[in-house]
Amino acid sequence: MIEDKCLTQDLKKELKEKVESRNYKEALKYSKKMLEYIEKDDLTHEEAEWLGRDTVSNFRDYVNPGFVEYRKCVTEGGQFAAVEWKDSGLNTFKDASGKEYIDCLGGFGIFNVGHSNPKVKKAVKDQLKRQALHTQDLLDPLRGVLAKLLSDITPGKLQYSFIGNSGTEAVEAGLKLAKIYGQEKGKFTIIAAVGGFHGKSMGSLSATAKDIFRKPFMPLVSGYRHVPYGDADCLYKTVKSCEMVGEGVAAVILEPIQGEGGIIMPPAGYFKRVREICDEFGALLIADEVQTGMGRTGKMFCMEHYGVEPDIMCLAKALGGGIMPIGAVIAKKEIFSKFFPNPFIHTTTFGGNPLSCAAAIATINVLLEEKLPERAAEIGDYFLKNLKKVCYKYDNLVEEVRGIGLMLGIEFYSNEIGYEVSKELFAGGILVAGTLINAKTIRIEPPLTIEKGQCDTVVEVLDKALAEVSSKFK
Repeated sequence: MIEDKCLTQDLKKELKEKVESRNYKEALKYSKKMLEYIEKDDLTHEEAEWLGRDTVSNFRDYVNPGFVEYRKCVTEGGQFAAVEWKDSGLNTFKDASGKEYIDCLGGFGIFNVGHSNPKVKKAVKDQLKRQALHTQDLLDPLRGVLAKLLSDITPGKLQYSFIGNSGTEAVEAGLKLAKIYGQEKGKFTIIAAVGGFHGKSMGSLSATAKDIFRKPFMPLVSGYRHVPYGDADCLYKTVKSCEMVGEGVAAVILEPIQGEGGIIMPPAGYFKRVREICDEFGALLIADEVQTGMGRTGKMFCMEHYGVEPDIMCLAKALGGGIMPIGAVIAKKEIFSKFFPNPFIHTTTFGGNPLSCAAAIATINVLLEEKLPERAAEIGDYFLKNLKKVCYKYDNLVEEVRGIGLMLGIEFYSNEIGYEVSKELFAGGILVAGTLINAKTIRIEPPLTIEKGQCDTVVEVLDKALAEVSSKFK
Protein backbone atom coordinates (compact mmCIF):
# COMPACT_ATOMS: atom_id res chain seq x y z
CA MET A 1 0.00 0.00 0.00
CA ILE A 2 1.30 3.47 -0.85
CA GLU A 3 2.03 5.42 2.33
CA ASP A 4 0.00 8.61 2.69
CA LYS A 5 3.08 10.79 3.15
CA CYS A 6 4.34 9.79 -0.32
CA LEU A 7 1.25 11.21 -2.03
CA THR A 8 0.96 14.75 -3.27
CA GLN A 9 -2.28 16.59 -2.65
CA ASP A 10 -3.19 16.38 -6.35
CA LEU A 11 -2.60 12.62 -6.43
CA LYS A 12 -4.62 12.13 -3.25
CA LYS A 13 -7.49 14.02 -4.82
CA GLU A 14 -7.25 12.02 -8.09
CA LEU A 15 -7.27 8.68 -6.26
CA LYS A 16 -10.19 9.76 -4.06
CA GLU A 17 -12.23 10.80 -7.10
CA LYS A 18 -11.45 7.50 -8.87
CA VAL A 19 -12.57 5.43 -5.89
CA GLU A 20 -15.71 7.48 -5.46
CA SER A 21 -16.55 7.15 -9.17
CA ARG A 22 -16.62 3.37 -8.96
CA ASN A 23 -20.11 2.03 -8.81
CA TYR A 24 -19.75 -1.28 -6.99
CA LYS A 25 -23.43 -1.30 -6.05
CA GLU A 26 -24.49 -1.05 -9.71
CA ALA A 27 -21.88 -3.66 -10.75
CA LEU A 28 -23.20 -6.07 -8.12
CA LYS A 29 -26.80 -5.54 -9.25
CA TYR A 30 -25.92 -5.92 -12.95
CA SER A 31 -23.80 -9.05 -12.44
CA LYS A 32 -26.58 -10.65 -10.36
CA LYS A 33 -29.10 -9.99 -13.14
CA MET A 34 -26.84 -11.57 -15.75
CA LEU A 35 -26.19 -14.62 -13.59
CA GLU A 36 -29.97 -15.08 -13.39
CA TYR A 37 -30.17 -14.85 -17.21
CA ILE A 38 -27.35 -17.38 -17.57
CA GLU A 39 -29.30 -19.76 -15.37
CA LYS A 40 -32.32 -19.63 -17.71
CA ASP A 41 -32.78 -21.99 -20.67
CA ASP A 42 -35.20 -19.61 -22.39
CA LEU A 43 -35.97 -15.92 -22.13
CA THR A 44 -39.31 -14.15 -22.27
CA HIS A 45 -40.00 -11.80 -25.18
CA GLU A 46 -39.30 -8.79 -22.95
CA GLU A 47 -36.08 -10.30 -21.60
CA ALA A 48 -34.86 -11.10 -25.12
CA GLU A 49 -35.58 -7.56 -26.30
CA TRP A 50 -33.74 -6.07 -23.33
CA LEU A 51 -30.77 -8.38 -23.90
CA GLY A 52 -30.59 -7.39 -27.57
CA ARG A 53 -30.50 -3.68 -26.75
CA ASP A 54 -28.08 -4.20 -23.88
CA THR A 55 -25.71 -6.26 -26.03
CA VAL A 56 -25.57 -3.62 -28.77
CA SER A 57 -24.94 -0.95 -26.14
CA ASN A 58 -22.17 -2.95 -24.46
CA PHE A 59 -20.40 -3.71 -27.72
CA ARG A 60 -20.64 -0.06 -28.76
CA ASP A 61 -19.41 1.32 -25.42
CA TYR A 62 -17.14 -1.36 -23.98
CA VAL A 63 -16.04 -3.94 -26.60
CA ASN A 64 -15.61 -2.35 -30.03
CA PRO A 65 -18.22 -0.27 -31.89
CA GLY A 66 -16.87 -1.65 -35.17
CA PHE A 67 -18.58 -4.97 -34.44
CA VAL A 68 -21.96 -3.24 -34.32
CA GLU A 69 -21.40 -1.92 -37.84
CA TYR A 70 -19.98 -5.19 -39.15
CA ARG A 71 -22.40 -7.82 -37.85
CA LYS A 72 -25.26 -8.71 -40.20
CA CYS A 73 -27.33 -9.66 -37.13
CA VAL A 74 -27.58 -5.98 -36.12
CA THR A 75 -30.56 -4.00 -37.37
CA GLU A 76 -30.09 -0.93 -39.53
CA GLY A 77 -29.47 1.95 -37.18
CA GLY A 78 -27.79 -0.42 -34.73
CA GLN A 79 -30.59 -0.40 -32.16
CA PHE A 80 -31.11 -4.15 -31.84
CA ALA A 81 -29.25 -7.36 -32.59
CA ALA A 82 -30.05 -11.04 -32.86
CA VAL A 83 -28.18 -12.35 -29.83
CA GLU A 84 -26.86 -15.89 -29.85
CA TRP A 85 -28.22 -17.71 -26.83
CA LYS A 86 -28.13 -21.51 -26.84
CA ASP A 87 -27.41 -24.66 -28.80
CA SER A 88 -30.51 -26.50 -29.99
CA GLY A 89 -28.97 -29.60 -31.55
CA LEU A 90 -25.65 -30.81 -32.90
CA ASN A 91 -26.02 -28.64 -36.00
CA THR A 92 -28.28 -25.81 -34.86
CA PHE A 93 -28.51 -22.98 -32.34
CA LYS A 94 -31.11 -20.43 -31.27
CA ASP A 95 -30.97 -16.71 -30.68
CA ALA A 96 -32.41 -15.11 -27.55
CA SER A 97 -35.78 -14.68 -29.26
CA GLY A 98 -36.01 -18.41 -29.99
CA LYS A 99 -35.27 -18.31 -33.75
CA GLU A 100 -33.32 -21.40 -34.85
CA TYR A 101 -30.43 -21.38 -37.32
CA ILE A 102 -28.60 -24.14 -39.17
CA ASP A 103 -24.93 -23.48 -38.51
CA CYS A 104 -22.91 -23.50 -41.72
CA LEU A 105 -20.16 -21.35 -40.24
CA GLY A 106 -19.24 -23.74 -37.47
CA GLY A 107 -17.52 -21.08 -35.37
CA PHE A 108 -14.94 -20.75 -38.19
CA GLY A 109 -14.40 -24.49 -37.93
CA ILE A 110 -14.63 -25.33 -34.21
CA PHE A 111 -17.82 -27.41 -34.17
CA ASN A 112 -16.61 -30.50 -36.04
CA VAL A 113 -18.28 -32.87 -33.56
CA GLY A 114 -21.35 -30.65 -33.33
CA HIS A 115 -22.70 -28.11 -30.88
CA SER A 116 -22.65 -29.25 -27.24
CA ASN A 117 -21.59 -32.77 -28.17
CA PRO A 118 -22.81 -34.85 -25.20
CA LYS A 119 -19.65 -36.94 -24.85
CA VAL A 120 -17.36 -33.89 -24.91
CA LYS A 121 -19.60 -31.97 -22.52
CA LYS A 122 -19.74 -34.94 -20.13
CA ALA A 123 -15.94 -35.26 -20.11
CA VAL A 124 -15.58 -31.59 -19.19
CA LYS A 125 -18.28 -31.80 -16.50
CA ASP A 126 -16.70 -34.94 -15.03
CA GLN A 127 -13.30 -33.27 -14.92
CA LEU A 128 -14.83 -30.11 -13.44
CA LYS A 129 -16.17 -32.15 -10.50
CA ARG A 130 -12.63 -33.17 -9.71
CA GLN A 131 -10.37 -30.27 -10.72
CA ALA A 132 -10.61 -27.38 -13.20
CA LEU A 133 -7.01 -26.13 -13.37
CA HIS A 134 -3.74 -27.68 -12.29
CA THR A 135 -1.21 -26.29 -9.84
CA GLN A 136 1.52 -26.18 -12.51
CA ASP A 137 4.10 -27.96 -10.33
CA LEU A 138 3.00 -31.60 -10.49
CA LEU A 139 2.66 -33.70 -13.62
CA ASP A 140 -0.90 -33.48 -14.93
CA PRO A 141 -2.05 -36.78 -16.48
CA LEU A 142 -4.53 -35.54 -19.09
CA ARG A 143 -1.93 -33.44 -20.86
CA GLY A 144 0.21 -36.56 -21.24
CA VAL A 145 -2.76 -38.60 -22.48
CA LEU A 146 -3.66 -35.95 -25.08
CA ALA A 147 -0.06 -35.69 -26.30
CA LYS A 148 0.07 -39.47 -26.78
CA LEU A 149 -3.24 -39.46 -28.65
CA LEU A 150 -2.01 -36.72 -30.96
CA SER A 151 1.09 -38.76 -31.67
CA ASP A 152 -1.11 -41.78 -32.41
CA ILE A 153 -3.44 -40.06 -34.89
CA THR A 154 -1.12 -37.65 -36.75
CA PRO A 155 0.83 -38.76 -39.83
CA GLY A 156 4.41 -39.98 -39.91
CA LYS A 157 6.89 -39.37 -37.11
CA LEU A 158 5.15 -36.44 -35.39
CA GLN A 159 5.55 -37.24 -31.69
CA TYR A 160 5.97 -34.46 -29.12
CA SER A 161 3.32 -31.82 -28.44
CA PHE A 162 3.09 -28.43 -26.80
CA ILE A 163 -0.47 -27.70 -25.71
CA GLY A 164 -1.69 -24.09 -25.75
CA ASN A 165 -4.98 -22.22 -25.89
CA SER A 166 -5.48 -21.27 -29.53
CA GLY A 167 -4.38 -21.64 -33.14
CA THR A 168 -2.28 -18.50 -32.94
CA GLU A 169 -0.41 -19.93 -29.94
CA ALA A 170 0.12 -23.20 -31.81
CA VAL A 171 1.60 -21.29 -34.76
CA GLU A 172 3.83 -19.19 -32.48
CA ALA A 173 5.17 -22.35 -30.85
CA GLY A 174 5.74 -23.94 -34.27
CA LEU A 175 7.66 -20.91 -35.51
CA LYS A 176 9.82 -20.87 -32.38
CA LEU A 177 10.57 -24.57 -32.79
CA ALA A 178 11.67 -23.93 -36.38
CA LYS A 179 13.84 -21.00 -35.28
CA ILE A 180 15.60 -22.85 -32.47
CA TYR A 181 16.13 -25.91 -34.66
CA GLY A 182 17.53 -23.92 -37.56
CA GLN A 183 19.75 -21.46 -35.74
CA GLU A 184 22.73 -23.83 -35.41
CA LYS A 185 22.67 -24.20 -39.20
CA GLY A 186 22.30 -20.46 -39.75
CA LYS A 187 18.69 -20.85 -40.88
CA PHE A 188 16.26 -18.24 -39.61
CA THR A 189 14.09 -17.16 -42.56
CA ILE A 190 10.41 -18.17 -42.58
CA ILE A 191 8.55 -18.44 -45.88
CA ALA A 192 4.76 -18.17 -45.98
CA ALA A 193 2.22 -17.81 -48.78
CA VAL A 194 0.26 -14.89 -50.14
CA GLY A 195 -3.35 -15.32 -49.04
CA GLY A 196 -2.33 -17.29 -45.96
CA PHE A 197 -3.68 -16.73 -42.49
CA HIS A 198 -1.79 -17.92 -39.42
CA GLY A 199 -2.94 -15.63 -36.60
CA LYS A 200 -2.54 -12.08 -35.36
CA SER A 201 0.11 -12.11 -32.64
CA MET A 202 3.36 -10.51 -33.80
CA GLY A 203 5.08 -13.71 -34.93
CA SER A 204 2.04 -15.31 -36.54
CA LEU A 205 0.96 -11.98 -38.05
CA SER A 206 4.34 -11.78 -39.75
CA ALA A 207 3.38 -14.97 -41.59
CA THR A 208 -0.21 -13.85 -42.25
CA ALA A 209 -0.62 -12.17 -45.63
CA LYS A 210 -3.49 -9.65 -45.44
CA ASP A 211 -2.21 -6.07 -45.65
CA ILE A 212 -5.00 -4.50 -43.57
CA PHE A 213 -4.01 -6.70 -40.61
CA ARG A 214 -0.26 -6.14 -41.09
CA LYS A 215 0.22 -2.46 -41.94
CA PRO A 216 -0.95 -0.96 -38.62
CA PHE A 217 1.68 -2.96 -36.72
CA MET A 218 4.71 -2.64 -38.96
CA PRO A 219 7.58 -3.23 -38.73
CA LEU A 220 6.73 -6.82 -37.96
CA VAL A 221 9.12 -9.62 -37.01
CA SER A 222 12.04 -9.69 -39.43
CA GLY A 223 13.05 -12.64 -41.56
CA TYR A 224 9.72 -13.44 -43.24
CA ARG A 225 9.14 -13.83 -46.98
CA HIS A 226 5.91 -14.44 -48.91
CA VAL A 227 5.43 -16.35 -52.15
CA PRO A 228 2.31 -17.07 -54.25
CA TYR A 229 0.33 -20.04 -52.91
CA GLY A 230 0.46 -23.04 -55.21
CA ASP A 231 3.50 -21.82 -57.18
CA ALA A 232 6.21 -24.38 -56.42
CA ASP A 233 8.66 -22.85 -58.94
CA CYS A 234 8.50 -19.49 -57.18
CA LEU A 235 8.98 -21.19 -53.82
CA TYR A 236 12.06 -23.01 -55.13
CA LYS A 237 13.62 -19.82 -56.50
CA THR A 238 12.92 -17.93 -53.27
CA VAL A 239 14.42 -20.61 -51.03
CA LYS A 240 17.45 -20.89 -53.29
CA SER A 241 17.92 -17.11 -53.35
CA CYS A 242 17.71 -16.93 -49.57
CA GLU A 243 20.37 -19.62 -49.24
CA MET A 244 22.64 -17.87 -51.76
CA VAL A 245 22.63 -14.59 -49.79
CA GLY A 246 23.13 -16.22 -46.39
CA GLU A 247 19.54 -15.99 -45.22
CA GLY A 248 18.92 -19.72 -44.82
CA VAL A 249 15.31 -20.86 -44.64
CA ALA A 250 14.32 -22.39 -41.31
CA ALA A 251 10.80 -23.31 -42.37
CA VAL A 252 8.04 -23.02 -44.93
CA ILE A 253 4.62 -22.58 -43.27
CA LEU A 254 1.52 -23.34 -45.35
CA GLU A 255 -2.14 -24.18 -44.93
CA PRO A 256 -3.05 -27.43 -46.75
CA ILE A 257 -6.10 -25.50 -48.00
CA GLN A 258 -6.18 -21.75 -47.48
CA GLY A 259 -9.21 -21.20 -45.26
CA GLU A 260 -9.37 -17.46 -44.67
CA GLY A 261 -7.83 -16.99 -48.10
CA GLY A 262 -11.15 -18.13 -49.56
CA ILE A 263 -11.08 -21.96 -49.50
CA ILE A 264 -8.18 -21.98 -51.96
CA MET A 265 -7.20 -25.48 -53.09
CA PRO A 266 -3.57 -26.18 -54.05
CA PRO A 267 -2.81 -27.53 -57.52
CA ALA A 268 -2.19 -31.27 -57.88
CA GLY A 269 1.29 -32.31 -56.78
CA TYR A 270 2.03 -28.99 -55.07
CA PHE A 271 2.72 -30.29 -51.58
CA LYS A 272 4.83 -33.19 -52.80
CA ARG A 273 7.02 -30.62 -54.57
CA VAL A 274 7.08 -28.40 -51.47
CA ARG A 275 8.31 -31.39 -49.45
CA GLU A 276 11.06 -32.02 -52.01
CA ILE A 277 12.18 -28.38 -51.90
CA CYS A 278 12.27 -28.36 -48.10
CA ASP A 279 14.30 -31.59 -48.08
CA GLU A 280 16.74 -30.30 -50.71
CA PHE A 281 17.55 -27.14 -48.75
CA GLY A 282 17.15 -28.47 -45.21
CA ALA A 283 14.06 -26.40 -44.38
CA LEU A 284 11.24 -27.61 -42.17
CA LEU A 285 7.67 -27.91 -43.46
CA ILE A 286 5.07 -26.53 -41.04
CA ALA A 287 1.49 -27.55 -41.83
CA ASP A 288 -1.02 -25.13 -40.35
CA GLU A 289 -3.99 -27.48 -39.89
CA VAL A 290 -5.78 -25.21 -37.42
CA GLN A 291 -8.84 -25.02 -39.70
CA THR A 292 -8.34 -28.07 -41.94
CA GLY A 293 -7.59 -30.60 -39.20
CA MET A 294 -9.71 -32.93 -37.08
CA GLY A 295 -11.67 -34.48 -39.95
CA ARG A 296 -12.84 -31.30 -41.67
CA THR A 297 -11.73 -32.24 -45.21
CA GLY A 298 -12.69 -35.92 -45.19
CA LYS A 299 -9.41 -37.14 -43.70
CA MET A 300 -8.34 -36.71 -40.08
CA PHE A 301 -5.73 -34.24 -41.38
CA CYS A 302 -5.73 -32.57 -44.77
CA MET A 303 -2.06 -33.34 -45.46
CA GLU A 304 -3.10 -37.00 -45.74
CA HIS A 305 -4.85 -36.16 -49.02
CA TYR A 306 -1.45 -35.28 -50.46
CA GLY A 307 0.56 -38.14 -48.94
CA VAL A 308 3.00 -35.65 -47.41
CA GLU A 309 4.38 -35.71 -43.88
CA PRO A 310 5.12 -32.32 -42.30
CA ASP A 311 7.86 -31.75 -39.75
CA ILE A 312 5.61 -29.62 -37.55
CA MET A 313 1.81 -29.48 -37.45
CA CYS A 314 -0.35 -26.80 -35.82
CA LEU A 315 -3.83 -27.68 -34.52
CA ALA A 316 -6.65 -25.86 -32.69
CA LYS A 317 -10.28 -24.87 -33.36
CA ALA A 318 -12.12 -28.23 -33.52
CA LEU A 319 -9.61 -29.90 -31.17
CA GLY A 320 -11.63 -28.62 -28.20
CA GLY A 321 -14.86 -30.17 -29.46
CA GLY A 322 -16.67 -26.85 -29.58
CA ILE A 323 -16.64 -26.82 -25.77
CA MET A 324 -13.19 -25.62 -24.68
CA PRO A 325 -10.45 -23.49 -26.28
CA ILE A 326 -7.26 -25.43 -26.98
CA GLY A 327 -4.41 -25.48 -29.48
CA ALA A 328 -1.45 -27.76 -30.01
CA VAL A 329 1.74 -27.96 -32.01
CA ILE A 330 3.21 -31.40 -32.63
CA ALA A 331 6.67 -32.04 -34.06
CA LYS A 332 9.17 -34.76 -34.82
CA LYS A 333 11.41 -35.75 -31.91
CA GLU A 334 14.62 -34.37 -33.44
CA ILE A 335 12.99 -30.95 -33.75
CA PHE A 336 11.11 -30.82 -30.46
CA SER A 337 14.22 -32.07 -28.63
CA LYS A 338 15.57 -28.50 -28.79
CA PHE A 339 13.03 -27.76 -26.04
CA PHE A 340 14.23 -30.72 -23.90
CA PRO A 341 17.20 -29.09 -22.07
CA ASN A 342 14.99 -26.30 -20.74
CA PRO A 343 11.30 -27.28 -20.69
CA PHE A 344 10.48 -23.75 -19.49
CA ILE A 345 11.82 -22.12 -22.63
CA HIS A 346 8.26 -21.91 -23.97
CA THR A 347 5.39 -22.21 -21.50
CA THR A 348 1.79 -21.19 -20.87
CA THR A 349 -0.23 -20.80 -17.68
CA PHE A 350 -3.57 -22.07 -18.97
CA GLY A 351 -2.48 -24.20 -21.92
CA GLY A 352 -2.95 -27.93 -21.40
CA ASN A 353 -5.33 -27.40 -18.49
CA PRO A 354 -7.39 -30.42 -17.39
CA LEU A 355 -10.73 -29.12 -18.72
CA SER A 356 -9.39 -28.41 -22.21
CA CYS A 357 -7.49 -31.68 -22.35
CA ALA A 358 -10.58 -33.61 -21.26
CA ALA A 359 -12.53 -31.94 -24.09
CA ALA A 360 -9.82 -32.76 -26.65
CA ILE A 361 -9.55 -36.40 -25.53
CA ALA A 362 -13.31 -36.81 -25.87
CA THR A 363 -13.26 -35.05 -29.25
CA ILE A 364 -10.68 -37.47 -30.64
CA ASN A 365 -12.74 -40.36 -29.28
CA VAL A 366 -15.91 -39.09 -31.00
CA LEU A 367 -14.14 -38.43 -34.32
CA LEU A 368 -12.77 -41.98 -34.37
CA GLU A 369 -15.74 -43.86 -32.92
CA GLU A 370 -18.32 -42.15 -35.13
CA LYS A 371 -16.02 -42.07 -38.18
CA LEU A 372 -16.70 -38.38 -38.69
CA PRO A 373 -13.83 -37.75 -41.15
CA GLU A 374 -15.31 -40.41 -43.45
CA ARG A 375 -18.75 -38.90 -42.91
CA ALA A 376 -17.41 -35.46 -43.85
CA ALA A 377 -16.17 -36.90 -47.14
CA GLU A 378 -19.52 -38.52 -47.95
CA ILE A 379 -21.80 -35.63 -46.88
CA GLY A 380 -19.36 -33.12 -48.36
CA ASP A 381 -19.58 -34.69 -51.82
CA TYR A 382 -23.39 -34.63 -51.62
CA PHE A 383 -23.49 -31.04 -50.38
CA LEU A 384 -20.95 -29.73 -52.92
CA LYS A 385 -22.80 -31.31 -55.84
CA ASN A 386 -26.10 -29.69 -54.83
CA LEU A 387 -24.52 -26.32 -54.05
CA LYS A 388 -22.99 -26.26 -57.52
CA LYS A 389 -26.32 -27.21 -59.12
CA VAL A 390 -28.02 -24.18 -57.56
CA CYS A 391 -25.18 -21.66 -57.71
CA TYR A 392 -24.40 -22.08 -61.38
CA LYS A 393 -27.97 -21.03 -62.23
CA TYR A 394 -26.84 -17.58 -61.11
CA ASP A 395 -23.70 -17.12 -63.17
CA ASN A 396 -24.15 -13.35 -62.93
CA LEU A 397 -23.37 -13.67 -59.19
CA VAL A 398 -21.30 -16.79 -58.61
CA GLU A 399 -17.76 -17.19 -59.91
CA GLU A 400 -16.96 -20.64 -58.47
CA VAL A 401 -18.03 -23.24 -55.91
CA ARG A 402 -15.17 -25.35 -54.53
CA GLY A 403 -13.87 -27.34 -51.62
CA ILE A 404 -13.41 -30.82 -50.22
CA GLY A 405 -15.13 -32.66 -47.40
CA LEU A 406 -17.11 -30.10 -45.40
CA MET A 407 -14.71 -27.24 -46.09
CA LEU A 408 -16.59 -25.56 -48.92
CA GLY A 409 -16.64 -22.07 -50.37
CA ILE A 410 -18.81 -20.03 -52.74
CA GLU A 411 -16.91 -17.23 -54.48
CA PHE A 412 -18.90 -14.31 -55.86
CA TYR A 413 -17.88 -11.60 -58.31
CA SER A 414 -17.73 -8.94 -55.58
CA ASN A 415 -17.63 -8.49 -51.83
CA GLU A 416 -21.00 -6.72 -51.97
CA ILE A 417 -22.70 -9.73 -53.56
CA GLY A 418 -21.24 -12.09 -50.98
CA TYR A 419 -22.39 -9.91 -48.11
CA GLU A 420 -25.93 -9.56 -49.50
CA VAL A 421 -26.22 -13.33 -49.99
CA SER A 422 -24.98 -13.90 -46.41
CA LYS A 423 -27.62 -11.48 -45.09
CA GLU A 424 -30.40 -13.21 -47.03
CA LEU A 425 -29.27 -16.61 -45.76
CA PHE A 426 -29.18 -15.28 -42.20
CA ALA A 427 -32.73 -14.00 -42.55
CA GLY A 428 -33.67 -17.49 -43.75
CA GLY A 429 -32.14 -19.17 -40.71
CA ILE A 430 -28.78 -20.19 -42.21
CA LEU A 431 -25.54 -18.87 -40.71
CA VAL A 432 -22.57 -18.40 -43.06
CA ALA A 433 -19.79 -15.81 -43.23
CA GLY A 434 -17.11 -14.48 -45.51
CA THR A 435 -13.43 -15.18 -45.02
CA LEU A 436 -10.98 -12.72 -43.48
CA ILE A 437 -8.59 -12.60 -46.43
CA ASN A 438 -11.02 -12.96 -49.34
CA ALA A 439 -14.36 -11.32 -48.51
CA LYS A 440 -15.82 -12.33 -51.90
CA THR A 441 -15.95 -15.94 -50.70
CA ILE A 442 -18.42 -17.24 -48.13
CA ARG A 443 -17.42 -20.40 -46.35
CA ILE A 444 -19.69 -23.38 -45.79
CA GLU A 445 -18.19 -25.19 -42.78
CA PRO A 446 -21.01 -26.91 -40.88
CA PRO A 447 -20.45 -29.48 -38.13
CA LEU A 448 -19.39 -32.84 -39.54
CA THR A 449 -22.59 -34.17 -37.99
CA ILE A 450 -24.86 -32.21 -40.36
CA GLU A 451 -27.69 -34.29 -41.83
CA LYS A 452 -28.49 -34.59 -45.53
CA GLY A 453 -31.93 -33.11 -44.90
CA GLN A 454 -30.32 -30.04 -43.36
CA CYS A 455 -28.01 -29.75 -46.36
CA ASP A 456 -31.10 -29.80 -48.57
CA THR A 457 -32.66 -27.00 -46.51
CA VAL A 458 -29.52 -24.90 -46.87
CA VAL A 459 -29.58 -25.37 -50.65
CA GLU A 460 -33.26 -24.42 -50.84
CA VAL A 461 -32.74 -21.23 -48.81
CA LEU A 462 -29.63 -20.43 -50.85
CA ASP A 463 -31.63 -20.72 -54.08
CA LYS A 464 -34.15 -18.17 -52.78
CA ALA A 465 -31.36 -15.90 -51.49
CA LEU A 466 -29.55 -15.94 -54.84
CA ALA A 467 -32.80 -15.18 -56.68
CA GLU A 468 -33.41 -12.18 -54.39
CA VAL A 469 -29.87 -10.84 -54.72
CA SER A 470 -29.80 -11.50 -58.47
CA SER A 471 -32.62 -9.00 -58.94
CA LYS A 472 -30.43 -6.31 -57.32
CA PHE A 473 -27.30 -7.04 -59.38
CA LYS A 474 -28.61 -7.27 -62.94
